Amino acid sequence: MSHRISDFYRTAFVTGASNGLGRAFCEMLLAEGVLVWGTSRDPVRLQPLVDRPGGGFRSVVLELADGAAATAAFHAAESEAKGFDVVINNAGFGVFAEFAAVEFAHWQVQLEAMLVNTARLSHAALQGMRARDRGALVNVSSLAAEFPLPFQPAYNMAKAGLSALSESLMVETRGTGVVILDFRPGDHRTDFDGTVRRPQPAMTPAMGRAWEAFTAMMRSGPPPEAAAAALRTALLRRRSGAVRTGRCFQAVLAPFLARFGSQALRRRIQARYFHVA
Repeated sequence: MSHRISDFYRTAFVTGASNGLGRAFCEMLLAEGVLVWGTSRDPVRLQPLVDRPGGGFRSVVLELADGAAATAAFHAAESEAKGFDVVINNAGFGVFAEFAAVEFAHWQVQLEAMLVNTARLSHAALQGMRARDRGALVNVSSLAAEFPLPFQPAYNMAKAGLSALSESLMVETRGTGVVILDFRPGDHRTDFDGTVRRPQPAMTPAMGRAWEAFTAMMRSGPPPEAAAAALRTALLRRRSGAVRTGRCFQAVLAPFLARFGSQALRRRIQARYFHVA
C-alpha cells in the first residue's frame, strides 16, 4: 500500500516558504494532503500558495532576524494549527565577502538569524513535539557544513552549527516518537545566488572566480522539486538521520570524500571546485 505524508503528519510549519526550496517543500506537502503554515517577511510573496487550488495553505509573517518576534509568530501559528507535526527550518540567506574585509556586524546578523534564531524555533517546535511524543523536526543545513563555500564563512558556520544541533537532538530523542532530520541540500536551481548580500565594495580575482563558479553551479543544479522529493522520502521513512540531496558529486561522492578523505585532500578539491587554487 502506498502511503501519503498526511497518513502520519497532518500539519506543517515551513520557514522561507515564498520561493526556492521552501516553496517546493510547501507544494510537496500540500500535494500530500498536509495543512501548511508557511512564512515570509513579505506576505504578498506567499499569495500564489494561498491561491493554490485545493487550499490548505496559511500565510505567516515572520522576520527571522528578530528572534523573539519569530518565536511569537511560531507559537501563534502553532496554537491555530493545534500543534505542528512537521516543522521545517528552511529560511536563510548568503553573505559573500572576505571575512576580515567587512565589518563583523554583517556576519553577526547572519549568524543570529540562521543559527541562533533558527535554534530558537527548533527549541519551540521540539517542546510541542516532545509533549505529544510525535512529530518531525527538519533543520535545513547544507553540504557546505562538510565542504564550506569560499567567501561565505558565516553561512558555513551557521549550517555546520545546525547540523551539530540536529545530531545532538537525534541522541536526545532516541526511543521517542520524534524524528529529527538533518537535511543537507547541495546546489539547486533557485534564486539563492540572486539574494546573496555582497557588502565588499570590490572583489579580488579569487573572489570573482569563486562567485562565477558558485552562480554557475546554482543555475545548473537539479530543480528544487528534487530536494522536495528527497524530503518526502525521508518523512515517509519516519527515522532520524542526515539526508543529502543534489547532483551526484555533491550528494554521493562529496560525503564519501568527507568521510574517508583527508582534510588536506578535501581542501584541494574544494579549491579546484571553486577555481581558487
